[in-house]
Amino acid sequence: MDLTHLRQEYADRPLDLDHVDESPFRQFERWYREASDAQLLEPNAMTLATVDAEGCPSQRTVLLKYFDNDGFVFFTNYGSRKASQLEENHHVSVLFPWIPLQRQVEINGSASRISTAETLKYFVKRPRGSQLGAWVSQQSQVITSRSLLEAKMDELKRKFSSGEIPVPSFWGGYRISPTRFEFWQGRANRLHDRICYRPSDADRWDRVRLSP
Repeated sequence: MDLTHLRQEYADRPLDLDHVDESPFRQFERWYREASDAQLLEPNAMTLATVDAEGCPSQRTVLLKYFDNDGFVFFTNYGSRKASQLEENHHVSVLFPWIPLQRQVEINGSASRISTAETLKYFVKRPRGSQLGAWVSQQSQVITSRSLLEAKMDELKRKFSSGEIPVPSFWGGYRISPTRFEFWQGRANRLHDRICYRPSDADRWDRVRLSP
């Protein structure tokens, strides 16, 4: 299939060094709010890239659940492929593809598990069905049919029919501590704006413009 005829001209919406925030975290928050206000589908969806012990990469979409100056947090099953790869290699890259706004943000960094207490604080906020789902799935393991998942869900609904659902010991969060940010804004004639942040010391980040 030849896709060379597909071409979308981008709006001439500038992204300048003088206009971005000194803090990449505040700049991300600014763009995230704009993506949310634009009612994009799942603005907190991010493509997470990990690498296994042999250097083979893999990607999947996960949901960012909260962020601050300490990093970006997502949750998963500790038996999943992504978690196994994170135990072998903690370096990650995530991408927020806000295509309708002709924007994307790439964040590079290292991922580490958050505390059990922090996981519990988030887990109790999840819908009850999602809490049960965390117990049901042995993520990334081969199963013979979907009916096994549905039967396990019915079993757990009966088991936890009353009272709170505990956090599974095999489920929890990771925090990505950034070492690099890149903010990309589509521009006319493919002369896109790219602003990269790199740490200069403990509290400051250098900002540079990259060629498109």
